[in-house]
Amino acid sequence: MASLLENTAQLTIDLLKKYDITDYEILLSSSSGISTSVRLGKVETLEYHLDKSFDINVYMGNKKGHASSVDFSKRCISKTIESACLIAKYTQNDEFNGLAPKELMAFNAPDLDLYYPWDLDSSDSIELAMRCEAKALDQKYIDNSDGAELSSYQGKGLYVNSHGMMAAQQSAKHSLHCAIIAKQDKDMQTAYEYTVALDNNDLESPEVVGQKAAKLAINKLGTRSLTSKKCPIIFTPRLSCGLFSQLMGALSGARQYKKSTFLLGSIEQKIMPSGISLLENPLVKKTIGAKAFDQDGVLKRRQYFVKDGQVQSYIMGQYSANQLGLKTTANAGGVNNVMIGHGFEGGLDEMIKDMHQGLLVTELMGQGVNYITGDYSRGALGFWVDNGKIQYPVSGITIAGNLKEMLLGVEHIGSDIDHRSNIKVGSVLVNQMTIAGEM
Repeated sequence: MASLLENTAQLTIDLLKKYDITDYEILLSSSSGISTSVRLGKVETLEYHLDKSFDINVYMGNKKGHASSVDFSKRCISKTIESACLIAKYTQNDEFNGLAPKELMAFNAPDLDLYYPWDLDSSDSIELAMRCEAKALDQKYIDNSDGAELSSYQGKGLYVNSHGMMAAQQSAKHSLHCAIIAKQDKDMQTAYEYTVALDNNDLESPEVVGQKAAKLAINKLGTRSLTSKKCPIIFTPRLSCGLFSQLMGALSGARQYKKSTFLLGSIEQKIMPSGISLLENPLVKKTIGAKAFDQDGVLKRRQYFVKDGQVQSYIMGQYSANQLGLKTTANAGGVNNVMIGHGFEGGLDEMIKDMHQGLLVTELMGQGVNYITGDYSRGALGFWVDNGKIQYPVSGITIAGNLKEMLLGVEHIGSDIDHRSNIKVGSVLVNQMTIAGEM
């Protein structure tokens, strides 16, 4: 029996027949979920979500029109199609518009085992969030709470195009988040912790999440500043994934054809030390970030963007690939399940010992990254390390460098991988950055 999305797609295809178009793409989604937040033992919000979306791209030669709706009725679908065709009629020609080649389509998209719906009612969601916060508040020095939030989502997406492709993918994601405030004398510090999984049975317990959040806040009490200096810096896994996200942003096809990246024309260039690779492995089952096909309907594949420190490929959907005269890497909409490794034996503790003296960064503030020059400057919090041991927490500092030099200066990538992210990477040790602190 056809689903609501499939019936809506077929209705759309039938309605499109009266328009003079060369190609089309239809994207449909339907999702549901629950979100519960509590603070200081009281429910702040309880929300149920039921969402639908309909997006259509129509092509009249190289002219493209896009329109969207959240109403699946025949009247609204017809009106949305009419709007997209009107836009296409009056927009400018763009020779780089068009569907990806038919032979690249995900006609036989694999099932990646991403759908684990959670039969969660409101009372259970409240109880779990309250248990999490209560455990955090029960810890010494914990003075206040920014709350705990539990969310659960499940949904289905359907992609259809004029090549005859119709592919669906179901997914689910569940998370529990806790933010807490620690106080000692006049010093107050905040911290958060979270757990996220496709299957709710893989979530950490509420008590573990609450206790971890409290520990992170308590460890920050008694912060000091640092004098300005240059030294090695370690990024924890929670932050290092952001560092590599910026690298992949610089390798994006869009930045390449717009010439707005410090890694312009970098194919086959060495941008990182030997031994470091960025591997996209999107077809791994039951993995956060896994995906069978991109937003162009192109089948995803295992591929290296960087191998042994050398750029292998830009990161492209069909449009940016057309601009560059290259083949799409099936990354319309972004990367999926990127794995970054170096072979360092050990995690954060071993890396701290190896660094001997320097800064362990646990939080970053601001968006001080210039993709054109590679200049990097962000506010930071963390811990000062000396003699291979954490000495005291630090705040009120800025770390600065240039991404080109930082990437070439990566000495170690740890085995303490954070599996909660789409980018799977451990702690990262950069040989030298500038700390701006007290003069």
